[in-house]
Amino acid sequence: MPVVTTLHTVLQQPRADQRRVMQELISLSTRLVVMAERGRQMLQTIYRAPPAKIDLIPHGIPDVGFVDPTYFKDQFGVEGKVVLLTFGLLSPNKGIEYVLNALPQVLAEFPEVVYIVLGATHPNELREHGEAYRLSLEILAKKNQVDKNVIFYNQFVDLENLKEFIGAADLYITPYLNEAQITSGTLAYTFGAGKAVVSTPYWHAAELLADDRGILVPFADAPAIAREVIGLLRDDTRRHALRKNAYRIGREMIWSNVAQMYMRSFECSRLEVAAPRRSLATKTLDQKPRELPRMKLNHLTRMTDSTGVFQHAVFTVPNFSEGYCTDDNARAFVLAVLLGELGEDPERVRALATTSGAFLHHAFDPKTKRFHNFLGFDRHWLDEQGSEDSQGRALWALGIGVGRSPFRSFQMMAGQLFALALPALTGFTSPRAWAFGLIGIHEYLRRLSGDTLVNQTRETLTSMLMERFEASAHPDWPWFENELSYDNAKLAQALIVSGQGTGQQAVLNRGLEALRWLTRLQMSEKGHFRPIGSNGFYRRGGERANFDQQPVEAQATVSACLEAYRATSELCWYEQAQRAFDWFIGWNDLGLELYSSETGGCRDGLHVDRVNGNQGAESTLAFLLSLAEMRLAQNILTSFKAPIAVAE
Repeated sequence: MPVVTTLHTVLQQPRADQRRVMQELISLSTRLVVMAERGRQMLQTIYRAPPAKIDLIPHGIPDVGFVDPTYFKDQFGVEGKVVLLTFGLLSPNKGIEYVLNALPQVLAEFPEVVYIVLGATHPNELREHGEAYRLSLEILAKKNQVDKNVIFYNQFVDLENLKEFIGAADLYITPYLNEAQITSGTLAYTFGAGKAVVSTPYWHAAELLADDRGILVPFADAPAIAREVIGLLRDDTRRHALRKNAYRIGREMIWSNVAQMYMRSFECSRLEVAAPRRSLATKTLDQKPRELPRMKLNHLTRMTDSTGVFQHAVFTVPNFSEGYCTDDNARAFVLAVLLGELGEDPERVRALATTSGAFLHHAFDPKTKRFHNFLGFDRHWLDEQGSEDSQGRALWALGIGVGRSPFRSFQMMAGQLFALALPALTGFTSPRAWAFGLIGIHEYLRRLSGDTLVNQTRETLTSMLMERFEASAHPDWPWFENELSYDNAKLAQALIVSGQGTGQQAVLNRGLEALRWLTRLQMSEKGHFRPIGSNGFYRRGGERANFDQQPVEAQATVSACLEAYRATSELCWYEQAQRAFDWFIGWNDLGLELYSSETGGCRDGLHVDRVNGNQGAESTLAFLLSLAEMRLAQNILTSFKAPIAVAE
């Protein structure tokens, strides 16, 4: 049975017996969860834990609104006061005395300040020393003549009351004296509620409050506490900026997001459990998923320079004269995130993510809030403004960056661009742009589910896509448009993820209905995948084009069918995804491979009599994205199917 161990504390200088216990835990655990980046580093350097075994999942917090503290103050009798707060189990290592020594200087300038210390005495402290520490603090408050401005709540409060105490605070102070604290639940709660925090630089605080998310002061330094508290009370703009930064980052720590991270850790752990003994038994072909090609990035690397991914190739040679485009660099950024989840070479993956992410950032015009699409080899933009569809693809990639990238820098960059680029989408007329945007929103909300504006945009775009379907669909043509052209399956996929995400069964059902019709239409008489050809497409009532078949159509179908499989757990959808993937490797009208195992690239299309020998970026990325998604899905499928076989 897999074991996932959450380490609330990681010791920097363990005794011999503590080290032995930790190393045995590491050995016995399938996954290890830490709550801070420092914990991950310490596990690797001090205890030699395998990096691939470690998941970073932040301390969970309740999801509360960004509320003015004045709203809560009257119930504590501190209306009109400036409230400083410290909470948690009381013990001498908390450093409360240094705040009490700072208060006279604070009160000299801000006499309306009240300092609330919330929390019962720690059970160990109570058992050994009684209330001696609390008493000493009360005596110190009297000695400093601040006792009229200090309130002790000697109680352990429930969550609802705690949220109200936190809500009433203007500043939160953690004056802890011990640097070696890698996780603080009290800090996580108040930070996530959007409070301006002044703290000593213990490990968790040093990491969480970096980059203008809080104020750090030296240990045991009352004058520094006074100076920083006074500075923040003088400067409303800075204080509120700290609050906003903290609240925004805190949305990643809410319990629903943390739960999703744990679910991913559990899924990984299930896949990694080794069999109790070696078995030589094997399965017949119908009992195991198809063996997939290995991931080979050689050609994509050749197609990428320091600017981005080139659009086209002459056979396997990059075509400089055609330059670059946002569409392909968006696809490359998505691929980089998926490769990271698969555990591919971290340096190579990060390099691809950095280059393609930088391209997207450069492509965005902050004046028009639109992306350029085409960039010449001389690094001059060839268009005033990119297409609506390229904007949608960019938002898809940025949403993935926010929702699934493990790197904070990518999350932040992608999140800022996403927020700037999203509003334009509701004014577009292209249903594909809406669809890519909805898929990007779905990914974005994996991490930032409480974003009101993004949720509202999802509702608007979902309604627009549903209305487009109702206006166009007929009993013999249940589709969004009167023509099937390119990236068709993305339209159905957008409704599937939006229906799942919002709990709207009608939206989900409509997406599944449309995809079911499309997959039937794209299956040949011999049972293989036959996408709509780009040499004329297929207008309702007209003649269908069977060639030139494009890799991007196979990729869109793979992705949509896997999403349907995740939504319904119906194995037929996985089989449809496999059928579309097999098109790349020879199960198609001509029986020819489009994927080149020699180069790692993919040929640009299937003509009536041959394959197109050029291996451009769109085609190569279509194959690599399909392979990455199939591998991720196959991992989950294998983990679910194994117990069933045993039971039977």
